[in-house]
Amino acid sequence: MKSTKPVILIFLASVVIIIILMFGLPMYNVWQQEMAGKAEMAKAEQNRKILIEEAKARLEAEKLNAQAEVERAKGMAEAMKLENGTLNSTYNQYLFIRTLEKLADKGDLPQIIYMPSEGLLPVMDVSQKAKAGITVN
Repeated sequence: MKSTKPVILIFLASVVIIIILMFGLPMYNVWQQEMAGKAEMAKAEQNRKILIEEAKARLEAEKLNAQAEVERAKGMAEAMKLENGTLNSTYNQYLFIRTLEKLADKGDLPQIIYMPSEGLLPVMDVSQKAKAGITVN
């Protein structure tokens, strides 16, 4: 009889472990899903905060750009007052060249060649005309 006692204890221990696992594993899975949901919620909240901060930064940048435009317009108005309300052709050429330089700095104009002429007409992107078979005289 003594030899069956350890077998019965092992069997009972196995049954208890199986019963614990039957109830414990589903509860653990529920807990694990709850924690995963909380982590996902925290991540979504953080992403929302990031989007709000980016929108605030864009708004601030737009406000500053608008202020810069107002100051630029004030400067232009002041310059026109100094010119007695009329702009001469030299000043217009200066503004034209400055605008072209800004475009070139941004990379919108690959190459500008100034041809001495009455109207200060620039020849732009000569290389593409040559590729297309157009000759430039």
